[in-house]
Amino acid sequence: MKAAEQVIGDVMEQVRKRNPNEPEFHQAVLEVLESLEPVIERHPEFVETGILERIVEPERQLIFRVPWIDDNGRVQVNRGFRVQFNSAIGPYKGGLRFHPSVNLGIIKFLGFEQTLKNSLTGLPIGGGKGGSDFDPKGKSDFEVMRFCQSFMTELYRYVGADVDVPAGDIGVGAREVGYLYGQYKRLTTLYHGVFTGKGLSYGGSLGRTQATGYGLLYFLEEMLKDYDQSLKGKTAVISGSGNVAIYAAEKAQQLGALVVAMSDSNGYIYDPDGIKLDTIKQIKEVERKRIKVYREHHPSAQYHEGSKGIWTVKCDLALPCATQNEIDEESARILVANGVTAVGEGANMPSTPEAIKVFQNNKILFTPAKASNAGGVATSALEMTQNSMRLAWTFEEVDAKLKDIMVRIYRQTSKVAKEYGFEGDLVKGANIAGFLKVADAMMAQGIV
Repeated sequence: MKAAEQVIGDVMEQVRKRNPNEPEFHQAVLEVLESLEPVIERHPEFVETGILERIVEPERQLIFRVPWIDDNGRVQVNRGFRVQFNSAIGPYKGGLRFHPSVNLGIIKFLGFEQTLKNSLTGLPIGGGKGGSDFDPKGKSDFEVMRFCQSFMTELYRYVGADVDVPAGDIGVGAREVGYLYGQYKRLTTLYHGVFTGKGLSYGGSLGRTQATGYGLLYFLEEMLKDYDQSLKGKTAVISGSGNVAIYAAEKAQQLGALVVAMSDSNGYIYDPDGIKLDTIKQIKEVERKRIKVYREHHPSAQYHEGSKGIWTVKCDLALPCATQNEIDEESARILVANGVTAVGEGANMPSTPEAIKVFQNNKILFTPAKASNAGGVATSALEMTQNSMRLAWTFEEVDAKLKDIMVRIYRQTSKVAKEYGFEGDLVKGANIAGFLKVADAMMAQGIV
């Protein structure tokens, strides 16, 4: 048999050839494959049955046209995507992203990450992702509705409660999920849990809005305990100002941290007295305005153009909760120089490989996204359970289940890292733990 290093190199070469010009997908796959050398050495059967070649190839990739009419009566055309990556452990599960940057490579990277992330939750859900290059910013409610209805008119054929269950992501919040679900129900006459992140009046779950942000802090809190630390008294910087960032900030404050900076795609605010979350929620969740408006309410705060600058703010905790590759090597070095002690990833793959190396070489505690931001999809699976059972759990019940899941993910990730000779390296621990469950299920189901 080939050496593990050569097997992995051959698979990676094939990925690059088959998926040209998709750097985010290459990056996500390479990070996982590089973690798997000791796994391949222990499990030659994974090589013999082509597990690596199969796990990096999506089961199904959908690309479709999305025509819609704007408020001026003009026809607009966007492109829609759904990548159903892996269903070995359950129906495809993953969000929809509406943003101009969306392309097939980004959706594939997200779907691949989602497969391993969902595996880590311990729940029976496979991995998928979707979206469109449509930008909801600046659009009227009616324009968003017409787009969502057109999008779902194509996608409804491929989703279902036991087939593929989408949710929200960047650009897809409660408004968009409502329009998408309404069109699905209209086309199919089915009232079931085909979407998560739904409104509470039609099958949504209490705690889902808060889940990814809260889950990140539960994971981080558990990790800090292993190093005789806590969140209390720590200064935190959180990028982004969507659901993940807002509720990461809320839970961080509840656990005793001082959040001093948040951002959006235009720039960041710095409030040394602590970010006032009621103002952020009003600006972002109600008014849908840019974060610079914060200064109109709190003149003592500072606003700076350019969201990357947020990583120059001195802090103990850096929580990237905006988008992929937002912390590069330069930003990582600045954070280290300014005394950061822990980095918790709330977005999907927000740190570049070079940045991660900087953190690890400097002994910075680091939580990888596929483990620490799994709270959102875990609570989505809890929403699916409630829908199937025709039940509605209280916020406290959902939150307790979420915390238990995040603690278990940390413990499992830490344990597997140690078992495979990477003690303290949660990146490798998460990659290996997530991979093993999917690989074992694929082995059991034959060559499919």
